Amino acid sequence: MIGDWFGTDELIDKWDFIKLISRSGLNLVCAWLVIGKIYGRLYTDRREFVFTYYLFNLITFTLCILLRKVPMELGFALGLFAVFGILKYRTEAIQIRDLTYLFVVIGLAILNAVANKKISLAELLAVDLMIIGVTAIIELSPKHRVLAETPILYDNLPLLAPGNEAELHADLTRRTGLPVIRVRVHRIDLLRDAADITAFYERAVPRNGKPSSA
Repeated sequence: MIGDWFGTDELIDKWDFIKLISRSGLNLVCAWLVIGKIYGRLYTDRREFVFTYYLFNLITFTLCILLRKVPMELGFALGLFAVFGILKYRTEAIQIRDLTYLFVVIGLAILNAVANKKISLAELLAVDLMIIGVTAIIELSPKHRVLAETPILYDNLPLLAPGNEAELHADLTRRTGLPVIRVRVHRIDLLRDAADITAFYERAVPRNGKPSSA
């Protein structure tokens, strides 16, 4: 009777409910490893994305696992998930690396939700661990350089000329105290004799996993 009020056939399906909880647990553990242990460890200056990644992962997972039981046209299903692929935040540009993490957490959610009886648990875990492992190896390798960036209004225009990269990096390092290794020039204002640039510098990750702040 209560199920009829909400348009469902029954109040609870014990085995489906257990599968939902177990799959949710697996999905959240995978998301936590990627978001909390890799992304959150390296990019502490962009902690606002952690909330977004967890919610995107959870919403995608619940949509996939519940819509598996609902018959729908293929076009509608593809259109529904295409929304995630073209979504952009108009208030702030998202960087390529952040966008990649977004696709990773969405992909993990879909994998853990749509896997059926034709896919063994070992295969599912292997794929999850493969994605997490490759991400961890690339991002947490001791030789991996975690680059941070900072915008700068720069007043020494002659050093922006091609061929002066070494002098430019040395000048910025001396004046800012940051180990600058790359510079991107956005705009040169000849009236003010200055340029808007972005300086990229190496941010070491100590053994405790907390990046040093500049």
